Parts: sequence; structure tokens; C-alpha cells
Amino acid sequence: MNGTKISSAPQPVTTVVRGESPDSVHRAREATRAFTENLTPAPDPERADAFLLVVSELATNALRHGGGRYTLRLSVGPDTLTAAVSDLSSAAPRERTPDLHGGSGGFGWHMIRHLTSHLAITPVPGTGKTIHAQLSR
Repeated sequence: MNGTKISSAPQPVTTVVRGESPDSVHRAREATRAFTENLTPAPDPERADAFLLVVSELATNALRHGGGRYTLRLSVGPDTLTAAVSDLSSAAPRERTPDLHGGSGGFGWHMIRHLTSHLAITPVPGTGKTIHAQLSR
């Protein structure tokens, strides 16, 4: 051999969760917590908490406004954490004025936009959309 070293590149870490009930949001949060805890190096605890909050809001919004089912894909890059949530609705999320007194919500999309470093909505023809939320690692 001529001294050439061949090494395999690490495979991207990915976790998938499917949900169609309020209990599935809890499973999405548990999967996200396990996902971030098993990364090396682990993200800063505040960043991991922000990622968990984004996932929780995206999953909840998919159930409430996206057709009642979702698929969550968690992935990591050298400098990023990404949550991609696909649902059955082709309608893009919309901002609502938060309800400060009646408890009907309106905070989620504002939080998601504030906590993410990159946010993209990709239409999936005939089957809904995917929201890609990325946070710096």
C-alpha cells in the first residue's frame, strides 16, 4: 500500500417518530431528549431545551392544524440540530395574536420562529408539507 488511509465517514444520526394522538407529542419529546443526550459532543443544555421546545410545538401544531398526523425526523450536522415535521395539510403555518386570557394558544409559531436559526416550509404535492426547523448546535 502507498500509505493512503481509507476511513468511512460517520453516518448522519437520524431519529424518526410518527404521531397521531396527543400522547405522541410526549413520545416526540422523549425521543428528542434521548436524541440530544446521545450526541457527542452533546449540545449545550439550553440549546437542547430550545430544540425540545421547538419539536414539541411543531408536533402539537401538526396535530391541531395539520391533519391530525405527523412524521418527525430529527437529524444533526456538525453545527446544527434539525427537526423536520411532515403533516397532511398543505396550508402554511400562520401567525396568530397570542391569547393572553382565554388559553386558546397563538404562541407556538412565534416561539418556533424566535428559537430557530433557519426555518423552511416545503410543500409535498398532494400530501401536505414539511417544516424544517434548524437550530445552531
